[in-house]
Amino acid sequence: MDTDIIVIGASPAGVMAARNASSKGSKVILLDKKEASGVPTHPANTFFKGMFDRTGEEVDPSYILKYLKGAYIIAPSGRNVLFEGEAYFLDRKKFDEFYIRQAQAAGVDVRFGIEVLNVLRNDGGFILSTSKGKLKCKLVIVSDGINSRIAALLGMKPIKYTEDIAWSLEAEIEAEGIGEPEFFEYYVGNHAPGWKSTYSPCGGNRATLGMYARRQGKDVSDLFDSWLEKFKSLKGLDEVKIINKSVGGDPIAAIPGDIVEDGVMVVGGSAAQSGIGYGMHAGQICGDVAAEAIIKANTSSALLDSYRKLWNKAYRTEYYLGRFALETLRKMTDKEIDEMMKVFEGEDLKFLNGSPFNQAVQIAKMILKKNPSSIISYRAVFRKK
Repeated sequence: MDTDIIVIGASPAGVMAARNASSKGSKVILLDKKEASGVPTHPANTFFKGMFDRTGEEVDPSYILKYLKGAYIIAPSGRNVLFEGEAYFLDRKKFDEFYIRQAQAAGVDVRFGIEVLNVLRNDGGFILSTSKGKLKCKLVIVSDGINSRIAALLGMKPIKYTEDIAWSLEAEIEAEGIGEPEFFEYYVGNHAPGWKSTYSPCGGNRATLGMYARRQGKDVSDLFDSWLEKFKSLKGLDEVKIINKSVGGDPIAAIPGDIVEDGVMVVGGSAAQSGIGYGMHAGQICGDVAAEAIIKANTSSALLDSYRKLWNKAYRTEYYLGRFALETLRKMTDKEIDEMMKVFEGEDLKFLNGSPFNQAVQIAKMILKKNPSSIISYRAVFRKK
C-alpha cells in the first residue's frame, strides 16, 4: 500500500477527516483536482458561530473579512424576524489555506492538481487511477462535492433526496456602501422556490447576492436575475457592478443516504452534510473513526458504521426538522409565509435553547399561544407539489 487512507477532495470536511485521521497515527494522502487551495474560490463563505462551535475549533481572525451580528429573515411583505448571534464573512481562500496548513502539520501528504479518475477494489484495499498515476490504500474517504462522481463510481447513493438539492448562483457585487450593514439578510418566498435569496455584506463597497432554489433545475440564473432587480429596487440602487459569479449547490434538505460501505466513507457536501461548520464536524467524526479502523486493521462497514451512528446522534433530528420546515416553506404561498411571519415579528428569540428538537417545540408553543390560526400554514406540507 502507498498509504493507509486516501481522502478525495479538499473540502472543509475532507480536510478535517484527513487531519484527524493523521493526528491519530494513520498515513493519509489528501488529493484534490484544484491546482491550489482555494483556487477557484468556493462560493460558501459565511457561517454563524453557534454552528461553527460544534467543531470545537476556534475562529481565527486571519480569515475573517467582516464580523456580523446575525441575520434578518424577511418575508415577501417585508415583515422580518431578527436572529442575533456572532456571524462571519470569510476570505474563503485564506480559510481553506489555514486548515490545509493544519492538516500538513498533522502529517497529511496534501497533493493538489491531481484528479481521481477511477477507484477499484483490490486485495482488501483500493487502487486509485489518477491523472498522475496509480495509488493504493486501505480505506477511501470521499469528499469530492455535491455531485460526487467517485461515490457514483462506487455504486453508492450518499444523498437521499437528490431532487431537493438547492442549486445556487452567487455573485460578488460592488456599490457604494453596500458592504457596511452588520446583518445578513435572507429573503424567503416564491421568488426563491424552496429556500432563499441572500444579501451578505462583506465590508466597504462589496457584498454578495445569492439565489438558492429547489426543484427548479440546476440553472437558477433567471431567478437570480429577477432577484438582482428586486434587490436594486429594495435598496434604491440604480446600478450594481457584478465582480464575479459562481454556481453550486446546497444539500440542506437532501439528507444523508449511503455514507458507509466496506472500506469507504463519504463526508461533507458529497454526503448532504450542509454548512461549513457542520461539514467540518462530520469530517472530524469521519477521520476519528477511519483512524480507529486502521489501528484495528478492520475497514468493514460494520466498524465504519459508527461514523454514521455518531453523525445521526449529533444531527439527524436537526436535519430532518430542517427538511420538514423547508418542504413546508416550498409549498406555502407568499400570503401564508407573511401570516406565519406575523407570529415571530417583534419577538426576542433569545429564549430558544436546548436541542434543535426542543427549540422546535418551543417555537410551536409560541405559535399556538400568539396566533393559533396561523398553524394552518403547516398544512402546506401535505400538499402535492
